[in-house]
Amino acid sequence: MNRFYLIALILIALVTLPSCQQTTDYQDDKKIKRFDRPEASILKGVYVPEGAEYFHTSGLVAPVKDENAEPGTYQRYGDTREQSLGILNRIKETLEEGGFVMEDVIFLRVYLAPDKDGNVDWNAWFNAYGEFFNNDENPNKVARSTIAVHSLANPDLLIEIEAVAAK
Repeated sequence: MNRFYLIALILIALVTLPSCQQTTDYQDDKKIKRFDRPEASILKGVYVPEGAEYFHTSGLVAPVKDENAEPGTYQRYGDTREQSLGILNRIKETLEEGGFVMEDVIFLRVYLAPDKDGNVDWNAWFNAYGEFFNNDENPNKVARSTIAVHSLANPDLLIEIEAVAAK
């Protein structure tokens, strides 16, 4: 009889073992997964499970740096780097209003416009991004699209950013 119980216990263990593994996989499917590219500052993609909370910002632009500055000058809104940092700070504030933080950001859509000389300052944006993502304070990377456009609605603006956060 002991042998019968031992065989029965082994069979029960073998039958339930795969379901335990499935439970672990199921729990992993409930987590946000970031698909990294170690050599890049952005992700390949992000998996967000059903039931996650989302927060989308509108396209945000830089705050006015100096209201008294003449329109059409960098003193009014700043250069691409200053505008990028201003927008990322606005995104941070907007997320906090909704109960999210920068570490929750999973995607950015970025529109860059040329300056008065017709140049798009890609590096200014990339450097500003690095101050908020993929660093010691916030090691998370995001999926991102960066698009050069002819212009934004206000010709003084050089960048506009949309953010998506999930948790």
